[in-house]
Amino acid sequence: MSSTRRSTGKHAVVTGGAGFVGSHLCTALLAEGTAVTCVDNLCTGMVENIAHLAGQPGFTFLNADVREPFTVDRPVDLVLHFASPASPADYLRLPLHTLETGSLGTRNALALARRDGARFILASTSEVYGDPQQHPQNEQYWGNVNPVGPRSVYDEAKRFAEAFTVAEANEHGTDTGIVRLFNTYGPRMRGYDGRAVPTFIRQALAGEPLTVTGDGRQTRSLAYIDDTVRGILAMAASDLRGPVNLGNQAEITMLDLARTIIALTGSRSEIRFVDRPTDDPAVRCPDITLARGKLRWKPRVEAAEGLARTIAWFREQNDGGQHGGEQHDGGQHTSAQHDGGQHTSAQHHGEQHTPAQHTAGQHDA
Repeated sequence: MSSTRRSTGKHAVVTGGAGFVGSHLCTALLAEGTAVTCVDNLCTGMVENIAHLAGQPGFTFLNADVREPFTVDRPVDLVLHFASPASPADYLRLPLHTLETGSLGTRNALALARRDGARFILASTSEVYGDPQQHPQNEQYWGNVNPVGPRSVYDEAKRFAEAFTVAEANEHGTDTGIVRLFNTYGPRMRGYDGRAVPTFIRQALAGEPLTVTGDGRQTRSLAYIDDTVRGILAMAASDLRGPVNLGNQAEITMLDLARTIIALTGSRSEIRFVDRPTDDPAVRCPDITLARGKLRWKPRVEAAEGLARTIAWFREQNDGGQHGGEQHDGGQHTSAQHDGGQHTSAQHHGEQHTPAQHTAGQHDA
């Protein structure tokens, strides 16, 4: 199949649009002239992430839970399905919610796309590869996933969502695409969400020990949010079905990442080794040959630059980097960055309004 470039359309719906990746997508789409309906009810997304969009022409916020059928009043050209608890702190706290978002939520988002003949993009994740026995991972690799481990609620939710998306395309002819996001990081991550980059930054800025799991030799490949968004929009503007890996092929160990963040922040923090979580992958690195060839996409932002931008953003937060105010047990984070904080909602109100009508206390911190 070709990768013919086309417009992303006049109206896009972004589920999980108040989350980390989703909010950046909303911003980018509006900047290119696409009207956006952001669907979220702030279960793990945050009103602060979309506050800068309030009052902008073409932006609408729909407070809805994608696990329940939802609709929008105007025709839709593009559905970007990014709803799901994605951080370890969230999916371990919300296991059934996570599974239902990957199943029922995907069904409902696909139904909206089918209604209007819209292009549909599923945000999947490198976690579908589990603890890989192939390195780097290409899209033909089936993965090595524990279907009943603590991480399975997220891993299997995404694997099921991929299967549902493919079945929808085959049975109904819906125009679908799947992106597998690797280790995305950047501004608007939460300091207590359990992922390595925000955890290390929060700890370094507070002068706390950086908690490296295991011996720190496990690797990740860090993709800055701007690069990830470019890749997603390139996929949306193509006719590829995928799946397509989007990530950075430059690997870094978690120990080196911790040392880098200490150096970039100028912190005097020490490194403390803690137990490694169950089923934590030993390596993670994408083969992006398909994205390079078909989407003409590759990451541009080097880790040092992206981390510096992210650190600067955390410094600007009034709470000293504890964005969102979420706190959990003692820095026991995973080294996996997952797919960057796609979020969903916990209740269905079905009302459309701007985020200015919310206050920060109206979401789950």
